[in-house]
Amino acid sequence: MKRRIRNKIVWAVVNVLRLLLSVTFILSGTVKLIDPKGTEYKIQEYVAALGIANTLFASIPLLLAVLFSACEFVMGIYMLFGIQRRLTSTAMIMFLAVMTTLTLYLAIVNPIADCGCFGDAIKLTNWQTFGKNVVLLAAAVMVLRYYRLMKRAMTKRHQWTVSIYTWTFAFVFASINLYYLPIVDFRPYHIGADLKKAIASDVQYVTTFILEKDGVQKEFTLEDYPDSTWTFIDSKTVTQNEAEESSGIETLQILSVETGEDVTQQVVLDSGYVFLLVAPYLEKADDSMMERLISLHDYCAENGYQFICLTSSGEDGIARWVELTGAEYPFCYTDAEVLKTMVRSNPGLLLLHNGIVENKWPQTTIPGEEELTAPVQELPAFHPAKRSIHQKALRIFLWYVLPLLFFAVADNLWIMWKLRNLHNIKPIKKQITNEKKDCCR
Repeated sequence: MKRRIRNKIVWAVVNVLRLLLSVTFILSGTVKLIDPKGTEYKIQEYVAALGIANTLFASIPLLLAVLFSACEFVMGIYMLFGIQRRLTSTAMIMFLAVMTTLTLYLAIVNPIADCGCFGDAIKLTNWQTFGKNVVLLAAAVMVLRYYRLMKRAMTKRHQWTVSIYTWTFAFVFASINLYYLPIVDFRPYHIGADLKKAIASDVQYVTTFILEKDGVQKEFTLEDYPDSTWTFIDSKTVTQNEAEESSGIETLQILSVETGEDVTQQVVLDSGYVFLLVAPYLEKADDSMMERLISLHDYCAENGYQFICLTSSGEDGIARWVELTGAEYPFCYTDAEVLKTMVRSNPGLLLLHNGIVENKWPQTTIPGEEELTAPVQELPAFHPAKRSIHQKALRIFLWYVLPLLFFAVADNLWIMWKLRNLHNIKPIKKQITNEKKDCCR
């Protein structure tokens, strides 16, 4: 009796831990698949903190981001449905062992503030992340020890179908979010965000530029910006009082390249429409949409809308962009991290109306002449319906689950058909046996 009770307790514990692991991995993988560029930025921070950034090609972090996110999502689905139970449990232990070691190092050294485990959806400190990984690692070890107690949700015949479908969904979903923009925007500059909050504080910010010459890097402000013999590396915005690097909507500062004047209020408090071309690094920006940008700038000039390019690039990068594209619009300096938070595209486009983010476009869908047929207020495509995060999460859930339900129904129908055939075959076999007995008499 005691043994039976013990077995039931172990069964319950194993399956609770299984659910904990599957939900955590599915959530973490999904959030990263929604925002592959954000995961790419976080990987770049990781490799920079480990001192191996120079060994990676430019495209490697993005490929790693997609593969890493897909693996997390797939492992969570495998654990949930009991697919390859022993292999999945082992893979989770190996994955968590590496991540636990890494997050312990990050917690001690603290080179970055946020691990990025759940993207921008849930923020955890490095020590919180380490604690989470320790708990998950212990859970994975327990699940592996009693992996046979996990009941399969699919027959072995259809596990491969679910597996292939899950991998395909992960890569297609990530590709869609890369080509367009993240379907769910957890960042402070999402559609509907009020940028007037960015100037509600009295805190003053200073933008500094990191330049390099003869292998030596130094920081400069607009007032002491050096000559063209220095190479632009990066820029950042810090508070004057605390001198801490910051990010988010509260740190927005827009400085005119031409005059060095802070024009944040002029942009944000404009009661009309303002188009912001967001290009963190003009040196790496795609100039293939040059004609679209020219048409859009002409459209803004005709209708009295502001059109400004926000960048963190230095004077050389701006001059090169102007030469390549024939840009006649004004340029302003903004912190690179803020720009990458605004739009996951280089370049991307923001539409503001009375300081509120009305719409966003990646470089692949920036509106061209054929779409600019009327004033902004008369173009429905420029004013998308605002859906809550819950509505968007439901859409993602249905995209994956509805086809999965089809597989589950097909699986059950196949089992019923097989059982029915076995039921019909038994009387036939019995009849044949009786006939053989009669012939032998």
